[in-house]
Order: sequence, then C-alpha cells, then structure tokens
Amino acid sequence: MFKLIRFLKGYYLPSAVAPVFKFMEALFELIIPIVVARIIDVGIAGEDTGYIYRMGALMIGLGITGFLCSTVCQYLAARSSLGYGTNLRRALYAHINTFSYAELDRFGPASLVTRLSNDINQTQMAVAMFIRLVMRAPFITIGSIVMAMMIDLRLSLVFLGGGVVIAVILFAVMRSSVPYYIKAQKGLDKITRLTQENLSGARVVKAFAKEKEEENDFNEAADDLARINIRVGRIAGLLNPLTYAVVNLSVALIIWLGGKRVYYGGLTQGEIIALVNYLNQILLALVVIANLIVIFTKASASAARINEIFDVTSSMKEGEGAQPVEGAPALEFRNVSFKYGTDVGYSLENISFTLEAGQTLGIIGGTGSGKSTLVNLIPRYYDAEGDILIDGAPVAEYTFAQLMDKIALVAQTAHLFSGTIRDNLRFGKPDADEEEMRAALRVAQADFVFASDEGLDRVVQAKGRNLSGGQKQRLSIARAVIKNPEILILDDSASALDFATEARLRAAVSKLSAAKVVVSQRIGTIRSADRILVLDEGRAVGYGTHDELLRDCPLYAELNALQGGAK
Repeated sequence: MFKLIRFLKGYYLPSAVAPVFKFMEALFELIIPIVVARIIDVGIAGEDTGYIYRMGALMIGLGITGFLCSTVCQYLAARSSLGYGTNLRRALYAHINTFSYAELDRFGPASLVTRLSNDINQTQMAVAMFIRLVMRAPFITIGSIVMAMMIDLRLSLVFLGGGVVIAVILFAVMRSSVPYYIKAQKGLDKITRLTQENLSGARVVKAFAKEKEEENDFNEAADDLARINIRVGRIAGLLNPLTYAVVNLSVALIIWLGGKRVYYGGLTQGEIIALVNYLNQILLALVVIANLIVIFTKASASAARINEIFDVTSSMKEGEGAQPVEGAPALEFRNVSFKYGTDVGYSLENISFTLEAGQTLGIIGGTGSGKSTLVNLIPRYYDAEGDILIDGAPVAEYTFAQLMDKIALVAQTAHLFSGTIRDNLRFGKPDADEEEMRAALRVAQADFVFASDEGLDRVVQAKGRNLSGGQKQRLSIARAVIKNPEILILDDSASALDFATEARLRAAVSKLSAAKVVVSQRIGTIRSADRILVLDEGRAVGYGTHDELLRDCPLYAELNALQGGAK
C-alpha cells in the first residue's frame, strides 16, 4: 500500500487535515463521560437544575461540534480517496497502454480489468478508512484508559485486563480469518474471469449447447466462494459475542468493585457511570480496529496485484526517431526470426523479402504457419530477431507515433467501438471530413452505409454487435484506408465477404499508392500480387509470382489444386 501513496498527489493537504478533525471529534467524545459524571454527582445529587441545564447544554454542544468535525473529516476523506482512486486508475491504465503484446499476453485482459476495477476499489476504500479512523480508534482506546486512570487508578486495571483479553481475541480471530479473506479475493477473481469468458463467448456456448456445463462451472466457483465466506463468517461471528462478554464481565466487575468504593466514599456514582462509558468506548474502538485490519488486509492483497503491473515495464523500447533512406524499399525483412517465449520453438525462421511502394505482397500458408505473426512484426507489436526495415530504417529506430503514421493494419477479427460509423472512421484519421470518409467507404465496398437513412451517423454497438461479419470487416478496412498509410496490411480481413464483393475490394485496394501486405487463405485473393510468400510451419517455402510458385513450390501448387486450380 505504501508504494501507492504517491497517487494521493494533489490531495496531501486534505488527507493531512482530515485526521485532525477526527482527533477533535474523539477528544470531545472523551470529555462527554466526564460531563455526564458531573451532572450526576453535582447537578442531580445537589438538585441543582440550573447546573444540569448548563452541563446538558455543554454536552449537546460537544456532540454537535463533534458531529461537525466528523462531517468535515468524512468530506475530506471522501474527496481524497476518490482523487487517489482517479489518479491511480489513470496511471495504471496509461501504464498498461505502454505494454507490448508480450506483456498484455502475460497478464490477459480479464486480470487487467479486475485490477483496474475491483483491486483499485479495495485500495481506495482502505485510503478512506485510514484517513477517517486510523487516528480515532487508537486515540479513543488509549484516551479511555488514561481517563479511567485519572478517575481511579485501581479500577483502571480492569480496563487494562479487559483490553488485553479483547486484544487477544481480536488477534486470534483476525489471524484465523485473514487467510480466508485472501482466498475469497482469489475466488472472486475466478468468478469474474468465468463471467467474462462465458458472456463474451455466449454464442459459442449456445452453438455447442454447453450452457449446463458452463453453469455447473460457475456454480462450482460460486459454491467455493460461498464456503470460504461462510467459514470466515463463522470465525468472525465469534468476535462480537466474545468481546461483548468480556466487556459485560468488565462492567459487572467495575460495578461490583466500584460499588464498594462508592459505599466507602472513594468514588462517586457519576464516576462509575463514566468508567462504564469509557469501557464501552474501548469496545467500539477495538471493533473498528478489527474491521480496519480486514479492510487493510484485502487492500494489501489488491495493492500487491496493482504493484505487480507497475513493476513490469515494456520489453520494447521506443526509438528516438528514424531517418528514412531515399529510394529504399517500403518494407524489407532480412533473416527475421521470432518466437513467443524463451521455452518454445520459433514461430518464424529466417524470413526475407522486399516490398516496394505501390506493390502488393500476398502471404499464404496453412493454419499455424505464422502468417499473422509475420504481419504483427511490421508495426512492431513484438520485437524479432533479424532486421525489419521500413523506408530503409530499422523499425526499432522509429518512435511509436512515427511507425503508426506509416502503417495501418486490419486484423483477422474486426473490432469496432461503440459510437457511430463516423466515430469509428475517425479512429483512423481524427480530422477526416465527410468526403474522405465516403471515399474510404467506397474503396472498402461499404455501400450499405450509403443505403442507410442514418448514413455515417448510424449507431454501432460495442464490438459491432448490430452489424454482420462482412459489414464489420469492410468498416475496419475503411478505417485503415482513410488513414492513407504508406503500408496497408490486410490480415485475412475479407474472409466474410462473398467472392464478387471481395473482387471489387481487391481491385479498389490495388489502385492505392500504399505498399500492400495481404494475408489470405484464398489463392484467388493473392494470385495477382506482385510477390507471394508461402509459409509452412514458420518457414518460407516459396517466394515469387503466382506462375512461378505453381511451377516451383509444391505446397502452393497443392493449395491451388485444392481450391479449384485457379490460373
């Protein structure tokens, strides 16, 4: 938790001032039992109505002042904790956005979402409770014992004894329950992950009629969480009965011993009442301390998960800025190899090719041959062995902004954002005007946009749920085309289109001035490319034109025959 305190920046002053008001409230609360004692011993015993009214007014004034101090503290604590949470969310989200694909793959989206939401909420609550109660509870406990000592030193030993017993009970209960709270947090993470997986994959679940199996998995995880919470609830349920038993026994002991002292004139009745009140204050303060321990334990586990993200830095270092070489190819691979981890084999080995501006490179191969891996290396989603050059300069020398300005990639799975078609197109070019959008849509063969009454203002639901697969792919292509990139990468991004639409799309894209990298399973899609790269298990087994590969590459010839022998 202490490593995250820096996110209170901008709220240090209210965070420091708030406990002062809580301290004042606790101070007034400690004075009230003394006032009550004076009302009993002086006002009631002496039948002095005026004194009772004056002291009663003082007690009400102390209560109102304490309430105002508490309100100010609550406001400052809420403002500080919310500011802390906002700063932390912004910083964590920004840090996650610096990750390369390697780090994103390591944590996974479900875990990152949980840490951004639930874990930050836990630490935010801990900050609020710390500001509000961390000073008050110990001060009330120690202050009540001191005030009891001032009233009667011998009877205050009952306070010390009761306090020690209650502290032992708290320690035993918390030591037993804290591990279960940590398990409960992990169980909640599991339920969150299952929920995200099942809801995002609802269509797959229904397609295979696996609702019952998924429901059983969820129920099992929920039952595990319930068992943990019930077990920890049984342990925590001992806290109140045991502490109240100790307090009641202490009260009885004070009344019994104090009664004798009153009989012999050593104490007054009002002082006995004050001692009982202080004992109750100690009880409430210790219960608060127990709850704080629970909150801080949960927050500590969450803080460790958050710090785990901050402790990871991107394995990819941004370049300082590259200088393109005049006359150099738009894209060049020189003996490029890549693997996803140190303990796995190479996904790509010794890939080399050259692509000039305006030319098209087709990439084909079987499933798992490394096609998508290859195109993901061009915008430097991963770092690879060997040399990848754009305009003659290594991609590692480019700043990320420089690189993204030159490249537009349309991934296999079309991903659209909630908003309008206009909003989604402006992801590619924020200042694009309507004519540029229409031109990009025409290239992408997205005629359905013009046929709609809403046009560019047609609403797109999250992930394009209200659009067909082909419509999503065409909008994704338009979003890339409007960027007017130097290198356009289409990673099997027309798989949902019919042959006629794909042919028109292919003809329109071929007229673009950009260097094109087209990945496809269809030979008909890439047969007219200037060069075709054939991959098999991460290796280049063919490179040339369609006719050359039919003659020299057995795998390509086999694929061609299986697809009807396109010439």
